[in-house]
Amino acid sequence: MTVRPKTGPLAIIAGGLVLLCVAILGACRSQPPPDRGAAEVTRLASPPASGPSVAVADGALPTGTAVVAPNRVRIPDRRRDARVDPVGVNPKTNDFEVPPAVDLVGWYRYGPGLEATAGSVVIAGHVDSAEQGAGAFFKLRSLEPGARIEVTGADGAVRAYRVVGRETYAKSAIPLEKYFARDGAPRLTLITCGGPFDRGARSYRDNVVVTATISA
Repeated sequence: MTVRPKTGPLAIIAGGLVLLCVAILGACRSQPPPDRGAAEVTRLASPPASGPSVAVADGALPTGTAVVAPNRVRIPDRRRDARVDPVGVNPKTNDFEVPPAVDLVGWYRYGPGLEATAGSVVIAGHVDSAEQGAGAFFKLRSLEPGARIEVTGADGAVRAYRVVGRETYAKSAIPLEKYFARDGAPRLTLITCGGPFDRGARSYRDNVVVTATISA
């Protein structure tokens, strides 16, 4: 299944997130667990009073200090450790370029890096694959607030994050401006597929979004 939205960077990103859910194993056939921490996630994403939220557009690199790209993401509680590749949007297909190997994940390189003092560092990955098995974010849907996530940057430093929220959206209803933004509190956003598996469409119904903040 190929999705080619007509216009707009957020529409393009939405297409890519749908592709995370295509032709996969179907391990998440049951209803997802209830959301956690939605109010806290909304608070963190709230822009400063001085202006509206700014969505990250493909091709618009962040300004300021050198961007520190994430190189690895580790979820100790779920025994998941994955390499992170920088990704963008495929100019030919308008698809979000998540690495095809399910043991890899992709960082949206046109958004904030790990050094950012505001905004959402977005990392997305497959949940599983019929051919490759469980993916790096296979157990993302079960993370609870308080769980630890470790991200190693290109500078060699390991940054610890604490999960504050887990939310599930229908693929067509995910509020992209909330998660692909450069303002609001600095935060880590992990995205994969979830919800019931539609065998006819060969895709999951939903997207699972986990939000984490820097841990003291």
